[in-house]
This record gives sequence, structure tokens and C-alpha cells, in this order.
Amino acid sequence: MQEEGVIKFDLDFSNTTPVPLEMLRELNAWRRILWQLELIGQDPQRYGGYGFGNVSQRLAPFDAAPGQRAFVISGTQTGGRATLDASAYCSVTAYYPQRNRVVAEGPVRPSSESLTHAMIYALDAGIRVILHVHSADIWQHAETLHLPVTDPAVAYGTPAMALEVERLFRETAVRKKGIFSMGGHQDGIVAFGATAEEAGRRLVSHLAMAYTII
Repeated sequence: MQEEGVIKFDLDFSNTTPVPLEMLRELNAWRRILWQLELIGQDPQRYGGYGFGNVSQRLAPFDAAPGQRAFVISGTQTGGRATLDASAYCSVTAYYPQRNRVVAEGPVRPSSESLTHAMIYALDAGIRVILHVHSADIWQHAETLHLPVTDPAVAYGTPAMALEVERLFRETAVRKKGIFSMGGHQDGIVAFGATAEEAGRRLVSHLAMAYTII
């Protein structure tokens, strides 16, 4: 099993003050819901005891060039916290998937999934929120739920995963569905949308559908 929480990209990080929590009110509310549903969290019996799941939100200006579409993302290994304050988020200010490089700043280092979030934001300027969770129920039934799935041979947090996401946007209906399964990342599910509510509803509705599968 892949080790959770390990940053695999080249990180250029500066320790700075956090963005105001007021900017993240809706995102933080949905992150708390996902934690209560155990889609984000930390469990000694799962994934080697590492925290799992992360959330992000794009920052204005929304018409910035793809590699400069800045976003705020929850910090590495914050999954175990029921609620997050501003100190648990950092800003990714630039990203270069082909070069495996992320530039970030804040009071905490960014999630190990930052490169995947970055690619999604680069591919569609209309996407404003991304929720990455771990759901065995959705993941195990991805085919039945007709979810796009990344190549099982591709590891999370790598340039190859970013390219896999690009492939899904090119070859599948993932842009319309707003949710996909990470085939090579155990239980990994990513949902996105124009708002945290839109992305969150997609996740919860697919979880409900997964519960109906016998």
C-alpha cells in the first residue's frame, strides 16, 4: 500500500501568515461534514494511521493563466482534526505539473495531493472547489456507479497522476459528472464543482448510491 501523506513533488514553500478564515467559510463547513462522515479523517486501523482527505478552493482572479490559478488547500496531515482554523490552510500560488513543482506559502505545508488539485484547476477555470476524500464504498463500486477511473498503475501525488487527470478530462465525461475515482490510490475519490455545496452534494449522492449496491 502507498504511504499516505508523503509529498512527492518538488515544493517551494514560504512560511507566511494564513489567508482569512472568512474566505473559506463554506469550504470549511463542508470539510467538517466530510470529517463527520469519515470521508476525511485519521484512523490507526486505516492507511497506516496517517491522516487522509483534503479540500481546496480557488482564489481570485479567476481568469488567471492555468499555472497561476492560485488556490487554498488544507495542509498535509490535517485529516485527523474535526475542525480546521486558518492555520491549517496554505496557498498554492503556482504549479508546474510537467516539472513536478509546486510553489506554496502559509503556516503549514500543502497536502500531498496538491499537484492533482492544481491540474484540475488548470483544466477548467469554472471549477472553484475540489474535495478529495477516501470512501471504500464509492471506490469499490466505481464501475457500477459509472465513474471515470484513473489508471490503477499510477500513484497519487505524482506528475503521472496529474496527466491521468488530464486524460480523464479529454477522454471521459468527468467534466460533466464532477467526480472520479483514483484507481491506484486506495479508496481515493475526488469531487469538484463551482461551489463547495455542489462538490459536496455530488460526493454525498454517490455515497448514497453506493449504499444501495448489494
